[in-house]
Amino acid sequence: MEARDQVLITVTELAAAIEAGDPLSILDVRWRVDQPDGRPAYLEGHLPGAVYVSLDDELSDHTVAGRGRHPLPSGRRLQAAARQWGIRDDSLIVVYDDWNRAGSARAWWVLSAAGLTKVRILDGGLAAWRAAGQNIDTGTVEPLPGNVTVPQDDLYAGSRPTLTAEQAGAGGVTLLDARAPERFRGDVEPLDPVAGHIPGAQNLPSTAVLASDGTFLGDYALRQLLTDRDIDPDGPIGAYCGSGVTASVTIAALAAMGRDAALFPGSWSQWSSDSTLPVARGSE
Repeated sequence: MEARDQVLITVTELAAAIEAGDPLSILDVRWRVDQPDGRPAYLEGHLPGAVYVSLDDELSDHTVAGRGRHPLPSGRRLQAAARQWGIRDDSLIVVYDDWNRAGSARAWWVLSAAGLTKVRILDGGLAAWRAAGQNIDTGTVEPLPGNVTVPQDDLYAGSRPTLTAEQAGAGGVTLLDARAPERFRGDVEPLDPVAGHIPGAQNLPSTAVLASDGTFLGDYALRQLLTDRDIDPDGPIGAYCGSGVTASVTIAALAAMGRDAALFPGSWSQWSSDSTLPVARGSE
């Protein structure tokens, strides 16, 4: 199986799996910075059989202190939630969203870091599903309880590589900042206590790894995007953003190219809350 097929699923492939009655769990993970609760939009229209998942409440654990605005959940909490979503041990898990792949990439990262291997992001998200003329359902879905077992409990040391704040600042990896350029430069900071970026980081907005239709760039285009910015696509790479959400989009894009990249889960929200850590501003 090619690397891309281990991360993404197309609308055509998902529609065929639904038609065939394959063991399948579809998770609607709609979230955006200015509208974190995607449930109202979910109720108005979602993929057939899709269960709504709250990024803030179920893919984060806000009882954890000192690890940014979206701390990772424990595997134990994630397993309980996943069983409520109806996920079974033999299920293919498909995650989707309606905004720049942020919610689905977060779900993909969290679930795969917890040791689940059959997780796929719907390439192009809800817009691609609608554009293909596929069916949309309304209302809520109440699945039968699942039986999935989550192998990893500590996602900070789980099945996907992560960086601590110390490692993120040590310079051992090419560190990509997935936020918008104006936040990277420190021109504005609408969410965190300090504006700027981690010294040595390079700005690669998460939206840059997506094509105009919201699908992930292919291998050649992504490699060209990196090399145009003097980023070695074959070297060690880490990524961060505001709170560990949109950096997952960058990591998913690299994974689809066959490249593992480490996530700094606390990201800028953790870094900027520690007054002892240095802050850089400007385009470099």
